[in-house]
Amino acid sequence: MRDSITLTNSERMELTRRANSRTDRAEDARRARLILLLAEGHTWDEVSERIDCSRGFVASWSKRFTEQRIAGLYSRHLGQVATVLTPGLEARILEATRRAPTGGATHWSTRKLGAHLDVSHMMVARVWRKHGLKPHRIERYMASNDPDFEKKAADIIGLYLNPPAHAAVFSVDEKTAIQALDRKDPVLPLSPGRAERHGFEYFRHGTLSLYAAFNTKTGEVLGKTAARHTSAEFAAFLTDIVIDQHRYLIPMTIESGPIKCSTRVSRNPASFIHPEQSAPV
Repeated sequence: MRDSITLTNSERMELTRRANSRTDRAEDARRARLILLLAEGHTWDEVSERIDCSRGFVASWSKRFTEQRIAGLYSRHLGQVATVLTPGLEARILEATRRAPTGGATHWSTRKLGAHLDVSHMMVARVWRKHGLKPHRIERYMASNDPDFEKKAADIIGLYLNPPAHAAVFSVDEKTAIQALDRKDPVLPLSPGRAERHGFEYFRHGTLSLYAAFNTKTGEVLGKTAARHTSAEFAAFLTDIVIDQHRYLIPMTIESGPIKCSTRVSRNPASFIHPEQSAPV
């Protein structure tokens, strides 16, 4: 392979001076001879034999000279991977972690960010551990457009943190359309070298609705299933709670579909939905 390098008079004079110098560094003279040989039309293999170097050495310095001319023939220290975690480097790692990675990746890994910042992946891991960062984990949230959301939330949180005296606080929720399934084929038991196997096909036995009430103080859960999902079944479940906890005043946080409300339920089953905060069931 040949490189067509054309030298100006001043470049040729400077390279010749370096190549023949007895006081300059030997590596500077070697690079100068390399460029002069390429300018004379020698191939890479011929240059490699003349100055006893590899083809990679010829390729690297010829490219450097082509791009930067004489200034490119000076040695440059490439630097080394940072081994001491300074406050500035820690700030760089934290700032880079907050930015999305390139290349279509969904999040940074320690090795990917370490390669991006040219630091050890263990250093990235130590910074993440120190600041509690876990880029591979996400949490979901829901924003409310209800102008009275803060007031309602404070009401519910107040029931949990400071319940009324002689009261049992329940959190009530529902799960609708639970499928009742039964397998069509028998389950094949575990055997040596073979895991337990289940058939793919199943029978569908309709659906059920589950109503549950969680006692926030004792952890007790009261549950009931119903074949239908109407206000009558839900009201009947609330009545069961009142009967079961007849000794207490019963504040409840109720979720009915997308609407949550806080209501105080007395011993009278007819009054467990407060008129100002009633919700369609």
